[in-house]
Order: sequence, then C-alpha cells, then structure tokens
Amino acid sequence: MSLSPKSEVLSGLYRNCLFRSDVRVSVHDQVAHELADHVLHWRRGAPDAALFKGKLNQLTVYALQYGADVEVVPSPFDDFALVHTSLQGGAEIEADGHTLNVSEGRTAILAPRDRLRMRWYAGTRQLIIKIPHALLRAATAHDAAHEASLMPGYLVPRELNLQWDLLVQSLLGLLSSEQASAVHPSWLDHFERNIALFLLAHQPAAPIFPLGSAVEAASSSQGHFDEYVGSSRRTDALLEYVDAKLSAPVSLEDLANAAGISVRSLNALCQRHFGVAPMTLLRNMRLDAVRARLVLDPSASVTDTALAYGFGHLGRFSAYYQARFNELPRETQKKSGIL
Repeated sequence: MSLSPKSEVLSGLYRNCLFRSDVRVSVHDQVAHELADHVLHWRRGAPDAALFKGKLNQLTVYALQYGADVEVVPSPFDDFALVHTSLQGGAEIEADGHTLNVSEGRTAILAPRDRLRMRWYAGTRQLIIKIPHALLRAATAHDAAHEASLMPGYLVPRELNLQWDLLVQSLLGLLSSEQASAVHPSWLDHFERNIALFLLAHQPAAPIFPLGSAVEAASSSQGHFDEYVGSSRRTDALLEYVDAKLSAPVSLEDLANAAGISVRSLNALCQRHFGVAPMTLLRNMRLDAVRARLVLDPSASVTDTALAYGFGHLGRFSAYYQARFNELPRETQKKSGIL
C-alpha cells in the first residue's frame, strides 16, 4: 500500500517534530540548517510549515510541509542526494534540465550537479530521505568498475513502486526506538546499503551491473527483449504524460504523441497492458486522482474536485465514479471522515 500522511508506519517519524511555524523566515532557516541552503519564494496560500526528522546510521528521514504554494531553489548538493516521495499533493521539479512531475504517491531521486528548482503546490507534504554519497560508494564497493553516482533527477519507475514502498516502510519502522534496538548493527548497515543500491541499479540509464545470464535466459531472443523494453518505455511515457495532464484537455492524438506511436498502435498498447481503450485509461486515472483527494480531504467540494480533474459533466462523472469504485463520491467522503 502506498504511503499517505496518516499511515501508521509514519508514527515513529512524527514523534520527533523539529518545528511547526507560520513565520516564513523561521521556516527557511530551519529547513536550510537540516537540508541545504536555498532560496524560498512563498507564493499563494498561508504558511503552515512543519518538519519531522528520524535518523538511522547513515540515512536521515524527514517529513516536510510548507502549507502554502512555494518555489524552492537549493544550492547543488555537495555530498548527498535526496529522495522525495509525495505523501500528499504534488510538486514540479527541475534538476539539471530534467523536469519531473511528482504526483501524489510518486518518488523522485534528486542528485543535481548544477541547478535544482522545485515548485511545491499548496497542501503538499513530502517524505524526504537524505542519502550521503559515502553510502552510495559503500553500496558498490565490490564493483570498482562502476562509479557510484546517481543521475541528476529521475522518478522511480511505476512498476517498482511496490518494491520501493516496502523498503521505505521497513525503513520507517526502524525509526521507532524499540525496533532499532532489536536490530543487529551489521544488518542495519546492510539494509541501508540495499536502499542505496536499489536507487543506483534502477536508474533510467543503463544498469550499473551486467544483466547476467538469468535475464538473458528469460528472453527467447534479443529481438523479443528489445520489443518488451520498448513497450515498457512507451507505457511509462504515456502514464507520465497523463499524470502531468490530469487537469488539462487531452485528445487521443495527444496520448499517441506522448507514447511516440500511432493512434492505432496506442489502442493496441493500452488494450494489451491495461485492458481498456486509451481515453478510458485517462478517465480512470482522473477518477483515481479524484478519489485520492476526497479520501485525504473529506471536506473537499465534490463539484470543485471533479472540475479540477477535467470532469465537466457532473452527472456523467458520478456515474463513472460509481461504476469504478462501487460507491458515490459522498459515500467515499463519509467513510473517510469516520476513519
């Protein structure tokens, strides 16, 4: 299950609140002290900032919110990388020219050399893991032929979200003093190196280690393997595009262009991977976004939320919503309010 701000596994982190503040200068100074010097531009909304912190051996974990819509321009990181997971809301991040749309539930890895710019939308809360370069080097110490470095910015692939979430939930569980004291120090070191290795090994660029005979044997031919990789990249590109355009008008041709294929091929791709037509996939992802918002904020206006995610006809929206979730939007809010 993906993390949310109310996930029980975050309780150990929430027990150590470094600050809560609505004073803009104080917020900047506290965050700069913990993470990196930066320029902070406050945009729309009232400041409602909070920072929570947990520490293992080499990894430091934070939960950070600003409350308002903000733009953050940090100095390049000298000896660490950051992993941002959007627990609530979302952000647009530019790292050395790579633009990432980090929607709710997605994870971005940030290791900029020259420039980083982040736009956090109002109400966003991010889980941040600070990974020292020393840990990255330790993760690949046995393979001197490969440099232990991360790309300036990339998203954890969707197909690996479950594995990454499990790693992070284990990490958060260790922040409680009871669990940490019961774990052997050498195992904890190994666990932290595995987190670093996961990030290094799953970058969009070529893997840092050879694929090995097991992968070669799993593919009957290089042609079949290339076809699989190409299909996976097209679906990833399509899903990333839809994530970025949940609130914007989108045509079938737009989706095909995002995937880099014809409309006919797009129909075949969506039927093969998702079992639905492309525009139905778009609608379902928008419905999922609406439901996530209503669950997180049971007091939100159903009408405003539906319109924000591209549903102009409210009668059809209610019918689509009920067909997908077997309940009406108000029922979703009622259950979430009770919980």
